[in-house]
Amino acid sequence: MSNTEMEGAMRVQRLVMPGSGVQSWTLLGEDLAPVVPAERFLAYLASIGRSPNTVRAYAHDLKDWFVFLAGRDVDWRSATLEDVGAFAGWLQLPPAGRDGRVAVLPSAPQRCGGSSVNRKLAALTSFCEFHARHGEPLGGLLVTTAPPGRGNGSSSSFKPFLSSHQQVRPAATPDGRGARGDADTAGADR
Repeated sequence: MSNTEMEGAMRVQRLVMPGSGVQSWTLLGEDLAPVVPAERFLAYLASIGRSPNTVRAYAHDLKDWFVFLAGRDVDWRSATLEDVGAFAGWLQLPPAGRDGRVAVLPSAPQRCGGSSVNRKLAALTSFCEFHARHGEPLGGLLVTTAPPGRGNGSSSSFKPFLSSHQQVRPAATPDGRGARGDADTAGADR
């Protein structure tokens, strides 16, 4: 694997900290300079001890977001919920269909499945929350969805954009059985 991972003009670049050898990742723009909002967030993730693999995945997720926004000529601070919805659809297109010059047939395989799209949207939400907490005016795009920790078992306020597409297990009946009669399996993870 190379130190720079490319697809299009933006690049995800591996970094090795001098002296310590600690590895991290950043996002470079067309001019090969760091994309400052992404760099600030990725540096924060590295500073709080997130795995280099997590930082790398988030760098790729943010690269997708910034490439998508550049194709629509939208500044990241002014993106709307409609932009996020279009982004989720765009992620599912094969690379050749993402710039709109090639028609994509409905039978074409998806580039990203629902769980991958949700992970990318979770990264985007964390990115927006980070910048909102640091005073960046975002217009409330992804940072006012729900108060954190309100009975959802998570400290994040993120609700996956495609959560309605995830498989939901039926609730247990009053006798403790699932809807299909399975003893105490209604809440089990698949």
